[in-house]
Amino acid sequence: MASTLEWLECSRCRSASDARALQGLCRCGGVLLARYRLDEAARSLTRESLGGRPPTLWRYAEVLPGSAQPVSLGEGWTPLLEARFLAASVGVDQLWIKEESLNPTGSFKARGMSTAVTMARALGAKRIALPSAGNAGSAAAAYAAVAGLAVELFLPADTPAPFRLEAAAYGATLHLVDGDIVDCGMRVRAHVDSAPGWVDLSTLREPYRLEGKKTIGYEIAEQMGWDLPEVLIFPTGGGTGLVGVWKAIEEMEQLRLLQNRRRPRMVAVQAEGCAPIVRAFREGAPAATRWIDPHTYASGLRVPAAIGDQLILEAIRESKGTAIAVSDEEMAAAQLEMARGEGIFAAPEGGATLAAARKLVADGWIRAAERVVLLNTGTGLKYPRIPGLRVP
Repeated sequence: MASTLEWLECSRCRSASDARALQGLCRCGGVLLARYRLDEAARSLTRESLGGRPPTLWRYAEVLPGSAQPVSLGEGWTPLLEARFLAASVGVDQLWIKEESLNPTGSFKARGMSTAVTMARALGAKRIALPSAGNAGSAAAAYAAVAGLAVELFLPADTPAPFRLEAAAYGATLHLVDGDIVDCGMRVRAHVDSAPGWVDLSTLREPYRLEGKKTIGYEIAEQMGWDLPEVLIFPTGGGTGLVGVWKAIEEMEQLRLLQNRRRPRMVAVQAEGCAPIVRAFREGAPAATRWIDPHTYASGLRVPAAIGDQLILEAIRESKGTAIAVSDEEMAAAQLEMARGEGIFAAPEGGATLAAARKLVADGWIRAAERVVLLNTGTGLKYPRIPGLRVP
């Protein structure tokens, strides 16, 4: 179970970079993607061999970086729950929820931070910095604590208090920024540039957070008997979940793990108050432009500009998928329906996927006989309110 990581490939110019050194973006500005010796990995990473492996994301060690000494809190192998009540309510025969709130720190961000912090430590980093809308910062702080790394977080000033409390409890230094997460990212880069020795762990500005996120795809495939569903629905801010799963599907095909070569249609869901990917998709644009005045109570969806926009759009289009926006009111209603119908108190981003599924079924884009998987990215317990819900 040794990693077969070989090199880093630029998603834009296709040039190679050394995986044995700390890397950010390619010189051309493109996102670097981890590449593996998949022929070698296929000899040990088989359907049969997985049966005896630990129930964490590190069960896929051959296609993960730094698996010899991972920084781990037991992340991954979250349940894929069949949602019969919601299936009937939405109008499909089979609906599942990939329940990521059961990860350490309560969200799927734990996956990416496990792999990213593992590689940062292995390659000599002592201090990390990143912007966050909430869950990424909490996860970074937790994994940095395990790894013995200092961490500085740059958060929008209106980040909900539970996120700030959690990150501070893990020992992170917090900087509150007047602005959105893009403004926070600018502060991170200024900090890293002026203080040598800090490593920028921003979304897709380093290659390894994506590798942790891609294991969602491996798990869904394994949990469904290596036969992927027809539709996968992702809440999309920075987009590492969607891009990561698309990367996982490509790898699984080369590893000969899948039952067939039919790929699922990928759906990106954004908030109506911050939907740069949806706008670019509808306009047929190859990249997204920054969304002015982003607003939504779903912190993870308030990302007005994603550095991985081209990768997100490519995955949607190559899969014959779509991008759709939902209102905060629709998101909130879906949160409550998920909680009261299936016992899952989802983050608003998770609620957004249910709201999107309902719209897509009503429009005929999703057929009743198709299998649908929703990604609930985290717990609703970190959000202090649900619009429209009165609590005594």
